[in-house]
Amino acid sequence: MIEQIRTVAVVGAGYMGGGIAHSLAQSGFEVTIADVSAEVARTHLDRILGEAEQFEAQGLFAPGSAAEVRRNLRAADSIEDAVAGVDFIEEAVSEVPTVKHEVLARIAAAARPDAIIGSNTSTIPVSVMAVAVSRPERFLTVHWSNPAPFIPGIEIVAGADTDPAVIPLVKDMLTRAGRQSAQVADVPGFVLNRLQYVLLKEAMSIVEEGVATPGDVDTIVRSTFGFRLPFFGPFAIADMAGLDVYANGFATFEEAFGPRMAIPGLLRTTVDAGRHGTKNGAGLTRDYTPEEVEALVAYRSEAYARMAALLHDLGPSPVA
Repeated sequence: MIEQIRTVAVVGAGYMGGGIAHSLAQSGFEVTIADVSAEVARTHLDRILGEAEQFEAQGLFAPGSAAEVRRNLRAADSIEDAVAGVDFIEEAVSEVPTVKHEVLARIAAAARPDAIIGSNTSTIPVSVMAVAVSRPERFLTVHWSNPAPFIPGIEIVAGADTDPAVIPLVKDMLTRAGRQSAQVADVPGFVLNRLQYVLLKEAMSIVEEGVATPGDVDTIVRSTFGFRLPFFGPFAIADMAGLDVYANGFATFEEAFGPRMAIPGLLRTTVDAGRHGTKNGAGLTRDYTPEEVEALVAYRSEAYARMAALLHDLGPSPVA
């Protein structure tokens, strides 16, 4: 097992893979990209370098960031050339199992035996893809979000055969790249897209039922609960709102929409145990001291005020 990831190959250098390559190269890793041909890889390299220059000129990254990308990024003539000798390979090709199988088999055959292989799949379980990888103990999902140069969160998904020793090496790489990682179980959609798709499905149902227009749904999401999400996840938000309040709300939803909107078992048992969130110092996943609640409220107020000021300064989306 390698001691630390220093060199990387990204196979599939389109918008997603190119963003991953950009992020890692900018963070000081030596990165090689490959695609269906040498010509396509070089075209993507030119695009990535141009975007790096543009981002720096816009003030989105620090001076010198584009030069760092240029210094650390190269295009290979083939997948085999790209992966030979590197510590970590990220596959970022089409979200089609047969395509991924073909590419992963080529990667595994040409990579070092101790090289770690990751997939950027957004929904396909590791178990479906690992069959194409020789030595599947070195294989896992490392799921970035779009656009990769700017979104900090990464899902890590280990398969049944993944060596646990691989996980801290990948987490260390991501930390050095300024990313936050969370390990989740190997199920379809993982966590990110399971939540994201459920939100989209319910939003579409609301529009189909004539409850609101798409534009009004978007306004409500981004300006109410979505406004909180950069700072707090759903468990923290529920703790602050009051778990008993949520339980009562689910009773209303169940009466209107049936079992699909019934109170979750976790929430029911928590409220039945007398845990109502920050209001009584007993939340879903932790207890709170009065001092912690006071500090949390102060942080929340400052966070929301700064978010409001940022949105005011940026102005509305050009397609709002």
